[in-house]
Amino acid sequence: MAVDRDHVLRSAAALLTRKATATMDEVAKATGISRATLHRQFAGRDALVRALEALGISECEAALDAARLDDGPASEAVRRLVRELQPAAALLAFLYTENQLFEGEEQNAGWSRIDDRISALFRRGQAAGEFRIDLTPGWLTEALYGLLASGAWAVTEGRVARNDITHMIAELLLGGALLRDEPRREES
Repeated sequence: MAVDRDHVLRSAAALLTRKATATMDEVAKATGISRATLHRQFAGRDALVRALEALGISECEAALDAARLDDGPASEAVRRLVRELQPAAALLAFLYTENQLFEGEEQNAGWSRIDDRISALFRRGQAAGEFRIDLTPGWLTEALYGLLASGAWAVTEGRVARNDITHMIAELLLGGALLRDEPRREES
């Protein structure tokens, strides 16, 4: 019987986003295959995490394409990006906690491609006068990742409704990033 690798990865992702410490036995059970079959597909947890990383990068790049980052005002592109990334947010939250993915020479170049595209969006918004220039594009990118991860965890824990989280993430990020005309405080 052929194993549907995509099904195995998505089932593993669903489990690991709820229980990051799940064992390979638990992953096998959740995917509906034996541990031996899982091991034939992925030599161990690291190989599984690396495959999930590839899936996460692929989903992020597809979301970036779908969000049309160069169209219209940058703030609207951010809202589209959050909406497009939301289905992958739980997987990204899991990957965000897997330190081995971001250490050393084996870091996947896909993360840099994603970072570069998102940072470029924030730079575009700054150049257009939409976003504050005292917050670096790199920081705004990290803030986006953090809010996506926090949102995914809040939904998983039942603290926030799934239908509300996209709006909440985008508005919190943009509320902190938008340029505001505020009167300067006088120094005493």
